[in-house]
Amino acid sequence: MADYIKVAVDAMGGDNAPGEIVKGAVEAVKESQKVKVFLVGQEEPVRNELSKYEYPVEQIEVVNATEVIETAEPPVNAIRRKKDSSIVKAMMLVKNGECDAYVSAGSTGATLVGGQVIVGRIKGVERPPLAPLIPTLKGCSLLIDCGANVDARASHLVQFAKMGSIYMENVVGVKNPKVALANIGVEEDKGNALVKEAYHLLKNCPDIYFVGNVEARDIPNGDVDVIVCEAFAGNMILKVYEGTANALLKKIKGGMMTSLRSKLGALLVKPSLKKVLKDFDLEAYGGAPLLGLNGLVVKTHGSSKAGEIKNSILQCITFSEQRINDKIKEKINQED
Repeated sequence: MADYIKVAVDAMGGDNAPGEIVKGAVEAVKESQKVKVFLVGQEEPVRNELSKYEYPVEQIEVVNATEVIETAEPPVNAIRRKKDSSIVKAMMLVKNGECDAYVSAGSTGATLVGGQVIVGRIKGVERPPLAPLIPTLKGCSLLIDCGANVDARASHLVQFAKMGSIYMENVVGVKNPKVALANIGVEEDKGNALVKEAYHLLKNCPDIYFVGNVEARDIPNGDVDVIVCEAFAGNMILKVYEGTANALLKKIKGGMMTSLRSKLGALLVKPSLKKVLKDFDLEAYGGAPLLGLNGLVVKTHGSSKAGEIKNSILQCITFSEQRINDKIKEKINQED
């Protein structure tokens, strides 16, 4: 096999580690011969999990890391003190060029800090944003930023828009993606000082296809491809999105079990309903990349199961093959 896309995976991160993390890695290498996974974590439990599966052994390697950064730990101190943690050692593989990407369901704070301190920002990038794909009626959209920069400036939002456009066009395949600014109204003069300034800058940015403001209620329609916001608003949008989806699913399931008639109806609509629910399954889109770093860093949900881990690993293949970081460097350096 020619050169692999090499992905360092934090085997100890998340609520279901290492079991679901290892299972996801195995599923990823079974699905693609292009990727090699480096499972970074406490060697004995990781190997115990691996022993449960048959897989192409040349595509998975275990890297021992004796320490674990817990979610509740202060991220800066944890990164500094726990040099032999799975997060730090996995990111060092990316920093040193031994791996192309990093995937973790562990501490978000430590991943954000480590991404900037260890992997490092691309020259010219002011703030790396977290950018998850979210399902819509027309496919998916990119929400950028959803958790990394709660005190962003207008110039940061412009860079988010540029990086998000590059990602959507080259990874998702959306030609000339429509960029919108998350706001409380569609009018140009709506919003706080940040979004008003950002609107003016985005409107006059030649590198993107800016279509104006978008209200949160219209995001699920899928009329825009990149939703730009600072992390406080973005995280609120994402969490409401997830919570509403879960609540609706419970309501639908409950309603179908209320009577014999509804149960019979459920049997008839089950195939179509499964397809609809699959389209709106956030797990299918993998994790959120932290864009603008010298290597790819992907953060998945803390509750991630094997499916999301697998998809997060596989998305690293397209990211690397499409040279997303090189394209971001070219776009950002045009500002100089």
